[in-house]
Amino acid sequence: MGYLQTLAACTALLAFTATAQATAITTSGKTDRVEWKVQSSWKVEGQPLDIVHSLDHKLVFILSADKNVLIYDNMGKLQGKIPVGENVSAIDIAPQGESLYLIDNAANSFTSVALSYVVDIDITGSPYKGKVDAPVVIALFTDFE
Repeated sequence: MGYLQTLAACTALLAFTATAQATAITTSGKTDRVEWKVQSSWKVEGQPLDIVHSLDHKLVFILSADKNVLIYDNMGKLQGKIPVGENVSAIDIAPQGESLYLIDNAANSFTSVALSYVVDIDITGSPYKGKVDAPVVIALFTDFE
């Protein structure tokens, strides 16, 4: 076998192995009365222990073995990392991802953590009043009666 053929075979094998490791299931299939198709798949930092997905499908929260809650967008881009206690064993979130809930088995405790998200807004060319670099806080009140 020539050098180029060997190189091509090794590259194909490596690509197949990398693809196989990235997914935990075959990309699609059917058994009896259930069909499935993988919608997305990506590598995560650390070994995942628990996962929860926001109801709007915009964020994925993963508790990792290195005791961080990793927050990914729906495309697999890491948005943030929250360090948690050594014995946190389960996580959950509020419906819109505004709170993170932690269960600590050793302390028999529950912790609720309020979350806020930083969003970049492109204001290039927009009119302004005051200092260009003045801090801005936008408050959203959703509990009107």
